[in-house]
Amino acid sequence: MPSLTLDKTDLRILAELQLDGRLTNVELAERVALSPSPCLRRLKQLEESGVIRQYVALLDPAHIGLGLQAWVRVTLEKRGNMHLQSFIEAVQNWPEVINCFAMTGEMDYLLQVYFEDMEHFSRFVMDELLQHPGVEDVKSSFVLKEIKRTTALPLGQMRGI
Repeated sequence: MPSLTLDKTDLRILAELQLDGRLTNVELAERVALSPSPCLRRLKQLEESGVIRQYVALLDPAHIGLGLQAWVRVTLEKRGNMHLQSFIEAVQNWPEVINCFAMTGEMDYLLQVYFEDMEHFSRFVMDELLQHPGVEDVKSSFVLKEIKRTTALPLGQMRGI
């Protein structure tokens, strides 16, 4: 993956796309004060370098019946690494898990998960998570109210924007 040094204009392009990934090139160029051709060139460089990973549609979980969000802390057995890769592969196949992070501290992994309801959560924990041979302990916290949600990275803290 080629390395790319981001300048002020690149950061403005990224900031605008984080607000609306469906902007046309002409709209984007207008917002960042470029003509369309140089804007498109910069955009292609950002995509090819991997700075822009992908474009997605962000869904509202509650509107599609996934009203229960939880954070699940998982501790694996410490006897060697035999279950580590198996757990990582299992996580890839659990559609309820939208994010999985390897962590320092009291837990090994932190999972962000969505469910229809408590019954769905219970089935997942009992039939999938606790059945995995490497899982030693599971602790869960449920989201009561979402205070802030964003997918936008804090570009304003970077030089140039």
